[in-house]
Parts: sequence; C-alpha cells; structure tokens
Amino acid sequence: MSGVTDSRPRTSLPRTRKRLPAAERRATILAAATEVFSETGYQRGKVSEIARRVGVSEPVVFQNFGSKSALYRAVLDHVTQTVSALLNQSADAGRPVPDVLAAFLDPAHMDRFHQPGSHGFLFADAGGLAHDPELGTALREVHQQLVEGLALLLRRGQAAGDVRDDVDPHTAAWWLVSLLASRSFRAAVVPERDRVEAEVTDLALRSLLP
Repeated sequence: MSGVTDSRPRTSLPRTRKRLPAAERRATILAAATEVFSETGYQRGKVSEIARRVGVSEPVVFQNFGSKSALYRAVLDHVTQTVSALLNQSADAGRPVPDVLAAFLDPAHMDRFHQPGSHGFLFADAGGLAHDPELGTALREVHQQLVEGLALLLRRGQAAGDVRDDVDPHTAAWWLVSLLASRSFRAAVVPERDRVEAEVTDLALRSLLP
C-alpha cells in the first residue's frame, strides 16, 4: 500500500545452522514461512522449503510449531496484526482515516497487495480454506482480528469527525473485508474491470463520509 503498508514480506534469514535463542529461532521460522506461504499458498507450501530458508531441518520447524497447519495459522495471525498495526500507525501519524482507507483500498495497491509474495495473497489463499477441518475455526478468528483492526480505525475516524457516526464500526469493517474478498469474483466476470473496481472503491469510501 502506497504510504500505508509494505505488502511484500522482507526478511533477512540465516542460511546456516547457527544456534539461536528459542525466541529468535521461532521468529526466523515464522518469517520464512510468511515468505513461502505468501508465494505459493498453504497447499503448495512445503515445510522443507521453510526449513531450507532458515537453515534448519524439518523436525526443528515442527518442534517449534507442531504442525504445518499450526505454522500457517501463526503466519496469518502475524500478518493480520501487521496490517492492522500499520493502518492504525498511519492514523497515529496524523493522516485522516478516510485517506488511510483510500490508500489501502486503492485498486492499484490492491492489485500489488494480492500478488504472490504479498500479504494480500495470504488472505486470498486463506479464504479458500475456510472449510478445512484443521484451519476453518482459526481462519474465522483471523478474519475477526482483521475486522477488529479496521473497526478500531473507523472508530478513530468517527471520533475525529471524518467517518459517519451513524454506522456501526464492526458492520462497516465486515463490509470492507467482504469488498476485498469479492475482488477475485469481480476480476473473473466484470467487464471493464479497472473502471468498475475504481468506482466500487470510490462508492465504498464515499458511503463512510459524513
């Protein structure tokens, strides 16, 4: 997101079997897993590749996270917290909430945000796993966390008088998440996608203004 988030995870990971403190080792595994899952998705992401990037064996990965699904849940939780924090940090810096949302939802940014290797790719991938018995509950919780972060941002906008005070922040946040989740549908069936995407985004933003 231009000026709001850096949608591509960037990490500097050790490539050898250097012995690290437990917390640091776990952090490096999480960073490598974020890279791998954001590039390939959950189904195609391999624990062996995560281990290779960290410079450890696969058992070390499982010792730290227990299973591939648990590691994926940890990645989604980490990315959700990161995106929510960066959005609210932009508001902390004095940027009006409508401007923060406009930068985040900008169609050009959303295209970059959902490219393989980016955080949005993880969210799109997770949406297709909602009925997985190992991941379903956790994925619903992750989306709830994202909604909480957006609702906090919207409440800040309401307090500043920049967002309508007659809308429920949680309802509006779910609406914005639904708007993002339906991008793939629009991309598949809507003619003149760029124009329609820009107008849909503008409509969503204007509906939140006082």
